[in-house]
Amino acid sequence: MAEPESPLLEVRNLKTHFPVKGGVFLRSVATSKAVDGVTFSLRAGETLGLVGESGCGKSTLGKTIARLIRPTEGSVHFEGRNLAPLSRKELKPFRRRLQMIFQDPTESLNSRHTVGELLAEPFVIHGIGTSADRGRRVSELLAKVGLDPEAARRYPFEFSGGQRQRIGIARALALNPSLVICDEPVSALDVSIQSQVLNLILDLQRELGLSYLFIAHNLAIVKHVSDRIAVMYLGRIVELGEAEEIHANPRHPYTRALLAAIPTPDPSARKRVRATITGDLPSPINPPSGCPFHPRCPHATERCSTEVPALRETAPPGGASHTVSCHYDL
Repeated sequence: MAEPESPLLEVRNLKTHFPVKGGVFLRSVATSKAVDGVTFSLRAGETLGLVGESGCGKSTLGKTIARLIRPTEGSVHFEGRNLAPLSRKELKPFRRRLQMIFQDPTESLNSRHTVGELLAEPFVIHGIGTSADRGRRVSELLAKVGLDPEAARRYPFEFSGGQRQRIGIARALALNPSLVICDEPVSALDVSIQSQVLNLILDLQRELGLSYLFIAHNLAIVKHVSDRIAVMYLGRIVELGEAEEIHANPRHPYTRALLAAIPTPDPSARKRVRATITGDLPSPINPPSGCPFHPRCPHATERCSTEVPALRETAPPGGASHTVSCHYDL
């Protein structure tokens, strides 16, 4: 029997904490636990959707995996190597294989450079090709994302939001990565443009064999693009499973509330009782004891306020993998 293939990305007990400074001398007075013990894996060619409310730590997790932020604790094994302890010099070869698409292309693209200069920059940094080679590669990248090669002579501010995001996607693909972290890549775009960019992202995955960590707050979008879904709340993953299974059989009260918030065009569906949660997301500086969701959970018990639930398997034997972090027997 063949051994199972090793995952492309394996994250284990990852934590990213930030000191909160205050007082006259700006000393550390508290700690913000943006990511607080996340574990998951990602297979080659797979899309894992990461969903949760704003402020739950999704983007911080993505940037930590990409090593734009150094983790406080834990490991990030990418293509068999732990990126967490590596120096900037040691990380450079892995930058070619792990790229990121950012939420706001206006902020992520330097308006002082032409599009051609922005797309050629990765080749310059890594010493790849001649000037002529880079020019040809820039034209190929622009064509691949549906833009005219003449766009290389223009500046980012001359394009619409959707076109700028296409440029951001082209830049992420310049060095032929195996994993792309998509940090809410369509949330800053008009609704009419979102589907076009999402379809482009999916087409590029099929064409190039890419793996995606797709970060979003909209479960409907995540379901459309993902093979599996991880639901994140206050720095932790509370539910993880196949996309269809999560939508058909959500186990965590928080996941049920997120699904209930998705608008539906079916008038009869509006009559059903919807799962709701009250209150705001707690601060990662002073998270609740026990289960982080218990102050907002309709099923919370005394145990929930004192004991942190571990991720446990809930799928029947032989069924699709489905884990949930909850004491309540759903």
